[in-house]
Order: sequence, then structure tokens, then C-alpha cells
Amino acid sequence: MSHDEFPTDEPAVVTCGLPYANGDLHIGHLRGYIGADAFNRALETLGQDSIYVCGSDMHGTPVAVNAEQQGVDPEDFALEWHEQYEETFPKFNVDFDNYGHTHDETNTELTQEIVRTLDDEGYIYEKEIQVAYDPEADQYLPDRYVEGTCPYCGAKARGDECDEGCQRHLEPGEVEDPTSTITGNPAEYRERSHKFFEVSEFTDFLTEFLDGLEGTSNARNQPRQWIEDGLQDWCITRDMDWGIDYPSDETADGDDLVLYVWVDAPIEYISSTKQYSERVGADEYDWEQVWTGDGEIMHIIGRDIIQHHAIFWPAMLEGAGYNKPRGIAATGFITINGKGLSTSRNRAIWAKEYLEEGFHPDLLRYYLTTTGGLQQDVDFSWDAFQEKVNGELVGTVGNFWYRSLLFAYRNYEGTPETDVSEEVRERIEGAIGDVRESVNDYSMRGVGQAATQLAQFGNEYIQRNEPWKLTDDEPERAAQVIRDCVQLAKAVGVLLEPITPDKSQDLWAQIGEDGDVADAHLEDALEAPPRSFDEPGELFEKIEDDRVVELTEKLEERVDAATDGDDETDDAAETESDDTAGDESGGMTDTDDLEALADDRIGFDDFQDLDIRVGRIETAEGIEGADDLARLEVDIGFETRQIVAGIKQLHDLEELPGTKCVLLANMEKAELFGVESNGMILAAGEEADLLTTHGDAAVGEKIK
Repeated sequence: MSHDEFPTDEPAVVTCGLPYANGDLHIGHLRGYIGADAFNRALETLGQDSIYVCGSDMHGTPVAVNAEQQGVDPEDFALEWHEQYEETFPKFNVDFDNYGHTHDETNTELTQEIVRTLDDEGYIYEKEIQVAYDPEADQYLPDRYVEGTCPYCGAKARGDECDEGCQRHLEPGEVEDPTSTITGNPAEYRERSHKFFEVSEFTDFLTEFLDGLEGTSNARNQPRQWIEDGLQDWCITRDMDWGIDYPSDETADGDDLVLYVWVDAPIEYISSTKQYSERVGADEYDWEQVWTGDGEIMHIIGRDIIQHHAIFWPAMLEGAGYNKPRGIAATGFITINGKGLSTSRNRAIWAKEYLEEGFHPDLLRYYLTTTGGLQQDVDFSWDAFQEKVNGELVGTVGNFWYRSLLFAYRNYEGTPETDVSEEVRERIEGAIGDVRESVNDYSMRGVGQAATQLAQFGNEYIQRNEPWKLTDDEPERAAQVIRDCVQLAKAVGVLLEPITPDKSQDLWAQIGEDGDVADAHLEDALEAPPRSFDEPGELFEKIEDDRVVELTEKLEERVDAATDGDDETDDAAETESDDTAGDESGGMTDTDDLEALADDRIGFDDFQDLDIRVGRIETAEGIEGADDLARLEVDIGFETRQIVAGIKQLHDLEELPGTKCVLLANMEKAELFGVESNGMILAAGEEADLLTTHGDAAVGEKIK
């Protein structure tokens, strides 16, 4: 692993959190898989030797529970979903170089080998622990067979995770007031011998690892809190029949155990890479160079599984002698019309539904990768989807492609025979630089913006020069302008390929290029297009208003039918791991557990009493001795205020200077850890998403 800018001389692998083989895919899941696919494609355009691997997560209690409810074997149940995923991903141009699953022979053998190594190195020990037991069913209750209360935040917890509250990983025996999901009766705790991985031994290593980790700031900062709180050793076995057997004879109790799903699941990243290498040959791609040498490893995951990827996984890799991830990028969640996804209420845009509506996959790829930053939550509505497609893909990119190529074809039967102008060459070089910088910042939004802004420049360029007025009076000037436009069109196609691979390939063919645009590198954006090409067609279609109305009504009808007679405000939230891909999908946890709206209203005069201002953060530093607090200096136009904010673990403080924020200026002064705070910055949610302004409001401007 290096920290040199991409492309490097080492082979790379990009992975995405494994989809849990337990239900249909929806756009919340697709955000991660499409984002990782686009990132891998973008690396390849830079010239990086890179592959994209993944696989289905076949084990764990949700699979066992649902298989039991349907009266089928867990393996058959999971394989059916695995095969469906294999068919679905290519329909969204998600191009895995290898897609395996955790129950195959490669992963089973590699998992047991790694666990043996950890045991041999002294990192695994056996301990008596309290495990939930159902006396009526006469069985122990692993993970999702038990429900209760989170001991840390008091929210409802299920099995191994507080998925409705603080989202902490929970060890067996930690859930309070346990109830069996098998009989619905109270469970009791009994002592059992289980195997533990000594994560606490890796505290110093993990601190250093996070210091050098690339990706999104939430993937670096959230785990620091867990380290500061003191790492707990990790129970890696379960009382189940379904899973990979622990690689030893028996426990002290004389019972066989299987490995916890989060042991074998990430090892599938290695297994899938190995399977690809064995298929193409080590001369073409050597999996051992990646995973035990100096290769580049990047994980794209959902933010609900940061702890597993940034704490447990690198500790396992270090203990077993494997290479560690260079970068971890954690995506935000998807909401629908401002509300959390809910599979039980059918409030989701399902993958198969999107395709059945006849929309091209590249439209969704563009929407999901360019709407908001990777770690930000994204709200999907058909109205927003229409606005994005019609405004940027149809109105900017598609319009420029079509008008430029059509004019070139009708007047020159292709690319005019002249050199590209210096102005346009420099503009394309600038866009290439923006793409290169965005890829190294793990920003697919930046890649899309660089391409779209280049198309916008093309529209402005052709409008400014009006070649249709020059063909008779200044034919050489007209040819120059159209030559520039064809070059710009080709460049936009190359730059946009990671996000819209099909549409970029269509453009590639329209300008007469041979082969596959996916094989092009960034520098090819400056190579001269073919001299001749055929009459082009329009590559994007406008989405009409009546279509959006129809789709919105259809979604609302589905949600209403699913919630008929159900009081949504009283329902507890649900996570995707209940009944669809989620635990390792990289992405989706339902967010019906948003804090309820306050019943008490305030008058306009009360609101007017709040002096809320636009500010700009000038400096940001952690407060010594405080786990969560940071000291900020915020310019509010009239003066610079010192503010204490609980964002130390949630933001990369070095990146905050220059960021606009929203500040409550007439908040009473307070002293925290001996530091005076004169005001309060406003943020949303548990992740402290800083509020800012959409436009160019001046520092000190009052918010009304």
C-alpha cells in the first residue's frame, strides 16, 4: 500500500460491502455498488491496474431465520438471492470482475486458514460468557434470534447491533431484557464457552492505521471514539448450525460452533480477488501482491458498518499478516421524498421496479453519484430525478453532444480538418486535472461535475461563436469552432464514462471511434476524433411532467397500501437486515426512527428573537482532554467568535477552515472544559452534518 497519487505502479482492488442474501435490492443498496463501480472505472481511466470484486453474504441469523420460516434449507434460500443479484447488477452496469459468495469453497478454506493463523499468533482465546437462551425452544439465541434494549443508549436492539439507536456493535450477553424471537417469551442468560478475538491488543496499531487512512472523514473519525472508549475483545463464534465451522475440534462445552458472520464476510474480499486471479492468471493480476504485498485496497461501504471495516477488519488483517486498506469511503443513506426507506411499508424504489419503468440505468447512476457528496444522505424523489436528468443530462450534456455532432456531420461529414484551439485544449486539460484530483479525493461527484461543466463550457462556446453564422463569411473560423466542439464532445464522453458507461459508449460510436470507451484513458480525451462519422442521434430523452406525476402517485399508493391501518409514528424503525440486503450491503438502514416533530409551536415573534447568522469557520482544533469537543473560531462578519462544538469525532477538523456554517449568535455564553463558547453552530443528526447555505450568502448575513 502506498499513499502516492493514483495511478500507482501497484495493482488495486475496489470492493463494496457484500449484499446480504436475504431480499430484493433497492436504490439505497445500489448507491454503494454504483459508486464503487464508478470509482473503479475512474481509476482505470487514470491508468491504474484495478479490479472490482464483491460477493453475496450467505451466512448469519437473518438468513437462517427467514429460511426456517419458509421451510427451506438456508443454503438454498441464500443461493436463490445470490443468483438474483448476479442477474441484477449487470443491468445497472455494475461490472464486477469477480462476484462470489461467502459459502463457496474458496472463502470457507481461506476463512478457516486466517482464523487458525490468528489463533496460532495468540490473538484468540476462549471465555465463559452469558448467552441468551430460550427455555421453551430449548436452544441458545444468537444475534437476530434475540431482541431487547441497548445497554448504551436504551434504544431497541436486535442481536449483535443497536440498529435503531447508537448503531454500536453488541456482544452476546449485552442486550438487556432479552426476548426470544422464536417464541416471543423472555429469554434468560446462561454461561457458554465462546472464542474471542483480542481486538484490544491492536489499539496502537488501529490508531496509527486511522491516522493514515484515506477515504471519507466519517470512516476515520467515528472509530476514534470507540478506541478512546477502550476497545472490547470480539466474540467470533455463535451457537448455530448455519455458517463456517470454527476450525478446531470442540469448545470446552463440547459443542461445535460456527464463526460469526462478520468474520467470514470481509474475507470474501480476499477470496473473490483470489478467484479472479486464478481465472485470468497471476501474470495478468496477482491477488497475493494485492493482499500480502504492496497493493492498493479500497472499500466503499455504508456508514452503518464503519466499525466492522475500520476496527475489526484491519485488526484481523494485521494479526494474520495481510495488507490493510488504503482507503475506506462510507456512503450516506438514501431517503424517499424526505422519509426514511422502509421495506415493510414498501417505501422504496426497487431495482427491478426502476428497470420495469423503462428508465436507462445510466440515469440512475448519474443521479446517485452526483447528488451530494459520498458521505451525505441523499433524498430521492421522482421530481428531483426528473430535474437532474432534464437539466444536466438532457439540457447540458445531451444537448451539447447532439448539436455539436449534428452540425459537424451536416457541414463537414465529421471532424473538420484543423487543429484544436489552444483555449479548448487548455479547458480540456483543466477538466482532466479536476477528474484526477476528484478520484484521489474519492469523489465521484467531482468526476461527474468536471464532465458536466466541460459540456456546459461547450454549450457556451458554441453559442458564443455561432458557427452557423460563420460558414459563408469565415469558413476557416467556422471549421475551427466545430473542430473544438467535436473534441469537447469526445472529452466529455471519456470523462463521463465511469458514471454513464453505456451513453459514453454510444457517443464513442457516434463520433466514429473503434473499440470500447471503457479502455480509454484520460489523455485520450485530447486525441483527435476520427475524420468522418455518420449522422448522430440524441442520446438522452426528457422525462415529462405527467410521467413524474404517475410515478409519484404509484409510489404513494404502494406506501399507503402497506401502511393501511398502521400508525407510522408508533412503529419502531426497521433495518434492511431484517428482510433484505443490508448488513453488509454498504448502505441501507431504514430511518423511520427520526426524532418526532415537537407538538409545541412557537410564534413568529419567538423565531424573530433568534439571531441566526451565516458564518465561516476560520480555525478548528480539538480541546485537550475532551473526547468530543472542538474549539472553533467563526467569522460572522462583525467579529470572530470562539465556539465550542461537539464535532471532534465526526469531522476532520483540518478540513473545516473555510467552510460556511450557520450560527446561533445570541446563544448564552457557556464554558466547556475551561473554554468559553460564544454562540452555537447548527448541525443535523447524530453525524453532526453542519448546516450551510446553498447560494452565496455573505458572512454575517442574517437567516430569516
